[in-house]
Amino acid sequence: MPLAVSVVKCLMFASVFFVWVVRYQNIVQEFRAYQYPDWLRDLVGITKLTAVVLIMSADTDGMRLGALAIGLLMVAALGTHVKVKNPPAKMLPSFVLLLLSWFVVWSVP
Repeated sequence: MPLAVSVVKCLMFASVFFVWVVRYQNIVQEFRAYQYPDWLRDLVGITKLTAVVLIMSADTDGMRLGALAIGLLMVAALGTHVKVKNPPAKMLPSFVLLLLSWFVVWSVP
């Protein structure tokens, strides 16, 4: 596997882990501000963490599935940012993660 794909996979894993584990209180506050239910926050978190574990696996189908899941979640996140009229700077992390997920989908052999 090309080095670029490995680096991107590690970046995705680190960013999702950091946001959903280390900075979890920020996620709790964001979901409350968007008036989303706790169960949705938990479902999104479990899905994201599972997806990045799949991305790090040796199985190419698992990598693709994880990257597709992250990509779909990032489309939903961008939709939320647009809905609540967040500034573009708040949308940037979701957009970058979307691009990285599509890079993995199309780069995995």
